[in-house]
Amino acid sequence: MSGVLDLIREDLRDFAGYASARTQRLEGEVWLNANEAPLANPGDVDGRCRRYPAPQPPELQARLAEVYGVGTDQLLIGRGSDEAIDLLVRALCVPGRDAVLATPPVFGMYAVSARLQGADFIEVPLVDGADGFAVDIDAVRAAALAGSVRLVFLCSPSNPTGGLVPLSAVASLAVALAGSAVVVVDEAYVEFADSDSAATLLGAHENLVVLRTLSKAHALAAARIGVAIGHPDLIKVLRRCQAPYPVPTPCADLALAGLSPAALGVTRARTAETIAEREALAAALATTPGVRRVYPSAGNYLLVRFVDADRAFAALLSAGIVVRDQRTAPQLGDALRISLGTPVQNARVLSALQALEIAA
Repeated sequence: MSGVLDLIREDLRDFAGYASARTQRLEGEVWLNANEAPLANPGDVDGRCRRYPAPQPPELQARLAEVYGVGTDQLLIGRGSDEAIDLLVRALCVPGRDAVLATPPVFGMYAVSARLQGADFIEVPLVDGADGFAVDIDAVRAAALAGSVRLVFLCSPSNPTGGLVPLSAVASLAVALAGSAVVVVDEAYVEFADSDSAATLLGAHENLVVLRTLSKAHALAAARIGVAIGHPDLIKVLRRCQAPYPVPTPCADLALAGLSPAALGVTRARTAETIAEREALAAALATTPGVRRVYPSAGNYLLVRFVDADRAFAALLSAGIVVRDQRTAPQLGDALRISLGTPVQNARVLSALQALEIAA
């Protein structure tokens, strides 16, 4: 038994979870054990949705494990990374006692999940330097060791700032927090980065979890397929805490098709195009009047500071372009996050902002 189980809530260590009709390994020809309809819905032409799906569809599980280079016992499939975040917080944090740590400005679901669980939320702000926003690992380590932190979320590439957390920093933090906290590296955008996955560190750190998703580079946001990768003992606990049938059959089918060798080839080519567009748009924006700063990004987006962010946001909106307003986030009172689109869409962004300054 691994030491990571000592970090699970005491009342959940022996929790068996819900035993669904698909949990038991039974063999038969006539399945009458789940109160399912005997005939398919007329709208379900292939009859694929009449029965409950496997809790963790084996074929998809095997394919995801192959793509990510891990074992199937290290992997939990859920409804986007959001479900994995929620499960981790619920399984590890005792309400009113334990805490979650994150590094704002950062993805907001870490704070939301902590609040819903009644866990304290500790913030260690990113440091805005000459090379962009960066995690202060020494400060994270000190804050985690000083408080009752059970989970540390590192977003890499970070959303919305675009910075990477070096794997050496992840490894050193995992070592420092062994026995006291789990380090979670959210790699929703790592396909756009020139960096290895933190999953390469899993063999050395049982208190490390990596989150991956098919929502970004794989263009399957509506399928809601996210993955938590970690120590098999921790993954078993998360499965017992998960809803009975988290992966709808149509979503699993779509994900498998999207992970075929041919589809992966297309995804890799499109990712390379997005990276090239990112660098080109960043360079163009940096010389656009009214733009205060463009941050280097390892994701499929750019964080941009404006002299007048309100005017830039309105100009883009009036041109039919919707971007993410970041002005309520800490340290980002003049910033917008612009996702990379097609070359034509990116040209429209640039044109709208350049026209704004010409008209000024």
